[in-house]
Amino acid sequence: MQKIELSINGVRYSLKVEPWKTLLDLLRGDLGLLGTKKGCNVGDCGACTVLLNGRPVNSCLLLAVDLGKNDRILTIEGVSKGEDLHPLQEAFVEIGATQCGYCTPGMILSAKALLERNPTPTEEEILEGISGNLCRCVSYVRIARAIRNAARRMEG
Repeated sequence: MQKIELSINGVRYSLKVEPWKTLLDLLRGDLGLLGTKKGCNVGDCGACTVLLNGRPVNSCLLLAVDLGKNDRILTIEGVSKGEDLHPLQEAFVEIGATQCGYCTPGMILSAKALLERNPTPTEEEILEGISGNLCRCVSYVRIARAIRNAARRMEG
């Protein structure tokens, strides 16, 4: 077991973990943050996407012991402010971009990172921004529309 310290959704954690445990397994198994989904487990689908220091990463590919005390992790549970949904979450619900919902947490986190870098992305930039996330329901048109709507809402 190795001791690690990190911040998840603004909460500081000091934990002992096995050296082979992924961030995904730590989030889901040890901390009960079930919004981060386990999909392919090889970094291809994006269901496990979280933000690490503001950048989208596949948590299934990161060993928890490789994270340090200065690393900030944001999961879908940390996106809303209490009962107040983030504009991306609101737009996904309003547009119906959640279909089965399995890809939604990863899509929202990837879109959040995109909009923080580029508040007014083009259609092409939106599709590039979510390119690491697969939607098995093929709701990409609705997802892109929700991201555009959220960008407008956040801008104005």
